[in-house]
Amino acid sequence: MTDVLIMAAGLGTRMKSRRAKVLHHLSGRPLIAHTLSAALGLRPASIITIVGHQADEVERAVRDEAERSGVGSTELLFALQREQRGTGHAVMAAREILASRRGAIIVLAGDGPMIKTETLVSLAQTHSSEKNDATVMTTLLDDPHGYGRIVRDREQRFLRIVEQKDASAEEMEIREVGVSIYCFETAALLDALDHLTADNAQGEYYLTDVPQVMSSRGRRVGIFIQKDSEEVRGINDRIELAEIENKIRQAKLRELMLSGVTIIDPATTWIHESVKIGQDTVIHPQVIIEGATRIGSECVIESWTRIKNSEAGDRVTIKNSSVIEDSRIGSGASIGPFARLRMHAEIGEKGVIGNFVEVKKSRIGRGTKASHLTYLGDATLGDRVNIGAGTVTCNYDGVSKHETVIEDDVKIGSDTMLVAPVRVGRGSVTGAGSVVTKDIPEDSLAAGVPAVVKKKLK
Repeated sequence: MTDVLIMAAGLGTRMKSRRAKVLHHLSGRPLIAHTLSAALGLRPASIITIVGHQADEVERAVRDEAERSGVGSTELLFALQREQRGTGHAVMAAREILASRRGAIIVLAGDGPMIKTETLVSLAQTHSSEKNDATVMTTLLDDPHGYGRIVRDREQRFLRIVEQKDASAEEMEIREVGVSIYCFETAALLDALDHLTADNAQGEYYLTDVPQVMSSRGRRVGIFIQKDSEEVRGINDRIELAEIENKIRQAKLRELMLSGVTIIDPATTWIHESVKIGQDTVIHPQVIIEGATRIGSECVIESWTRIKNSEAGDRVTIKNSSVIEDSRIGSGASIGPFARLRMHAEIGEKGVIGNFVEVKKSRIGRGTKASHLTYLGDATLGDRVNIGAGTVTCNYDGVSKHETVIEDDVKIGSDTMLVAPVRVGRGSVTGAGSVVTKDIPEDSLAAGVPAVVKKKLK
């Protein structure tokens, strides 16, 4: 079984950032998460991540993505590169871990988010079938600026990789480049690391020198040419980050439209690649859908709406300018316009959350309506409840949050203040402008400041 090593220790100076390059987000996930996802598809025995800058955050990003993807039996290991002295030096940081490994290991950079599992499988298969000690992945570029050039001998066999800063004028004309992806026999890799030197323009230990060292010691080095250069493209600056973001976005929109989703204006619609949307759903212009969002069939998502890490059932309508985060919406519900759901709000089937209504950490029952100008926080509402305009659940007493419970078939009059903790019993009604500070029994009419029970209702 193949192991994988991901290099993720660098800061990425061309990003002009205090943040490690692999932590910059692409389609809603850190760069390293994309690389890791492809690596996990191999079902390797282990994934070794070399960390350095913001090591704790990088490790957390790796573990989060592994949990999201499901690691199975893959072991997650981390090696710290305390001082960044080149890519070869990064692999040296994992020497102790590598010494316990057997067989082949795929090495790749954490900033190559487009790489596919299928390509890594083909690389490993080529490495095995050719009985190589090292297999170097390459590609052809019309503009190879910034990449290490692949130098071959007269028989077109691998000779060496020359970094651009060390390349001659003739070598600079070579279009075949290395893409920082390799497959090594682990024992051969460890042996070659012992013979690396920092005799180059950067004064660093280059991983690109390892195949040449192996060749000079009589080991077999092969080449795997990847025809799709876009797939093996790395990210060096924020311009390239934006370019790849746009490619991923366009691919996702095309996938959705081919699956039966109507996207009225793809040019202004942003949907992360992790999002799932059912057939015959219509997405209006200027919509953003992010993260682990799931939207059912025959829904309508209107303009200027943003949805993140949420679920919506079938036939849900989300009207203009609504913001929905970490929430669930039942089938047939209507949300907005100008509504906000957050912190695990749950809206029941056929519920209505109208304009300028905010729901926070609350459960709203089936067929319940809050049509306008209302705040529902830390509340549980039963079925068929009607909330009048201007209602507020006063959930915070200055120290702690408290819960409001409104049972089935309750009618809350406009401008009612519900001072938590408080419960309104089934079938009750509050008068407009009431301030409810004590529980209201079932089938009661309560009104006033503070509200008192005026009569029992049939």
